[in-house]
Amino acid sequence: MQNSWTKTSVQLLDTVSRPYTGEVLVPFSLDEAYARQCAKNETLPPLVHLWRHERALVLGARDAKLPYAGDAISELRMKGYETAVRQSGGAAVPLGPGVVNLSLVMPAGATDLNPEPFFVHMVELIRTALGTDRARMSSGEVVGAYCPGSYDLAIDGLKFCGIAQRRLTRAVAVQAFVNVEGSGCAYGEQVLSFYQVAAKGTTVQNFPQVQPERMASLAELGVPGGVSGFAARIREALMTCEESAITVMNSCPTWLEEEAEKALGTLKGRNLLVGS
Repeated sequence: MQNSWTKTSVQLLDTVSRPYTGEVLVPFSLDEAYARQCAKNETLPPLVHLWRHERALVLGARDAKLPYAGDAISELRMKGYETAVRQSGGAAVPLGPGVVNLSLVMPAGATDLNPEPFFVHMVELIRTALGTDRARMSSGEVVGAYCPGSYDLAIDGLKFCGIAQRRLTRAVAVQAFVNVEGSGCAYGEQVLSFYQVAAKGTTVQNFPQVQPERMASLAELGVPGGVSGFAARIREALMTCEESAITVMNSCPTWLEEEAEKALGTLKGRNLLVGS
């Protein structure tokens, strides 16, 4: 792992043992709130946020503009899925008990507009967490995967992780989903089903052409440990930087909860027209 945490403290907020069940924008509001504080105070330490949601499908901005996105979202909600459009880039991603969400939120220079170093931080953190399996991991777009991007992470050609980025003027939030357990193909079928409804009738292929078999989970790829093991691996990866101080939090501090409430209102406002 690149020693990007050297000589700094890192806050680790790990809530994977208690998956969210309601509004899926809540964990995103924590990232947003911390990023806003980083933008005001460059001395704040980076935040590493680990979380899960029981049942949701999170969309990218372009997904919400598909001609029948409202119908597709209504169908998902009738099936018990939480839905929302996230601030960071990317496209539709299903969340469930086997999917770990990992965020890196940190200050960034106002003129530091190159997104690549922040993507690399995330890639290297996950690579280190994979331990002996790290040599099998590759980075680069996986054709046919959902939420495709230049920093797709794959093993044996099958994508298990996607990464997106949210930039503020003086802060950045890098957000990754990691399929740790479950069926990657089943996750892919959920996303494909959404696009089959949302993009019905359009002749413009401005949405991912999902091939469910291009996805996998770490469990399917032979990486042991499950969700709790992956969270522990992330913690251990952070601690490999001997000059870093890691503060582990199993619950959100009160001040961040209060700031997240404010951010949540803004995020909800931007989602009002989606699926209406």
